Amino acid sequence: MKYVDEFRDEHLARGLAEAIGAAAGPDREYRLMEFCGGHTHAIFRYGVQDLMPPNVRFIHGPGCPVCVLPMARIDHAIALAAQHRVTLCTYADLMRVPASERQSLLKAKAAGADIRMVYSTQDALRIARADPARQVVFFAIGFETTTPPTAVAAKTARAEGLTNFSIFCNHVLTPPALRTILATAGPDGVQLDGILGPSHVSSVIGSQPYAFVPSEFSKPLVIAGFEPLDVMQSALLLIRQINEGRCAVENQYTRAVTADGNRKAQALMAEVFTTRDTFEWRGLGFLPHSALRLADAYADLDAEQRFPVDVGPVREVKGCECPAILRGVKEPTDCKLFGTVCTPDNPMGSCMVSSEGACAAYWSYGRFRGPRAA
Repeated sequence: MKYVDEFRDEHLARGLAEAIGAAAGPDREYRLMEFCGGHTHAIFRYGVQDLMPPNVRFIHGPGCPVCVLPMARIDHAIALAAQHRVTLCTYADLMRVPASERQSLLKAKAAGADIRMVYSTQDALRIARADPARQVVFFAIGFETTTPPTAVAAKTARAEGLTNFSIFCNHVLTPPALRTILATAGPDGVQLDGILGPSHVSSVIGSQPYAFVPSEFSKPLVIAGFEPLDVMQSALLLIRQINEGRCAVENQYTRAVTADGNRKAQALMAEVFTTRDTFEWRGLGFLPHSALRLADAYADLDAEQRFPVDVGPVREVKGCECPAILRGVKEPTDCKLFGTVCTPDNPMGSCMVSSEGACAAYWSYGRFRGPRAA
């Protein structure tokens, strides 16, 4: 298949592995953070880490929107469904993310709340159309990649006069999180030499928003595609920059990413959303201007304004290391819960639930069964 098979070619992979081995000087470490959860799964699914020399290490970043959503927002969503008896529509990954008091959306559904799994914003709109007397709330989540479809849903609801549809907005922005990771890197935090920039996010926002990485933090960043050879080639580009003492934004994923990104999608997002003053990220705390809410012109579609709720204090799962894993400070195997009480059948943290979570990647591809990768 075009743009897939050629990026999984075994002979090309071995050639890239040899080039990386030759470029990676034995007298130093190369610590490369893959920001995107899709990269994490590609690395372990295809054994990319095993093809790296011992001194080239991938560090897993906060690139999973389900994982970085704080427990308080899940608590808020459960309260929406319980206190206002709305129909809450959400994606599959969110259903099993732990909330306070060992709750989850799935458990709330089992207890009688009308919580439905949907595959797209259009599914939520269809549910609203089918029962005008029922208030339908779409639990919107994701980075810049999934924000435009939510904007389309808001505009569609407005155009059709759907007064029973609203949005619980949890869209977050990539650059502020990346800035926080770099600002806190160092002896007391994660140590980084380069960044593998996100793929799908960059197809929307372009490569220009990452200019602050080399200019402010003197780190190289390479926007990488999702396939194994994409990741390997991007690692090689980073290693070469590090060796040469260069710091620049390079775009390996040129088949999907441009400097300016998708201008139409950006305009749509700017029309429907505005930036929040602050928003909480799991593992990173409250970050300024790092998330979106509905713009004032669309306030009538804002579920937080339409349906205020009372939510108790958050009660995190004791011993769960998801926050540290999302910062790159720890790996899943550093968590005492991983593979014991915390499994895909009984997740204690969001990193084990999400299809892009680091813990799910370690479990799915057997990284818990043997020695940890260097």
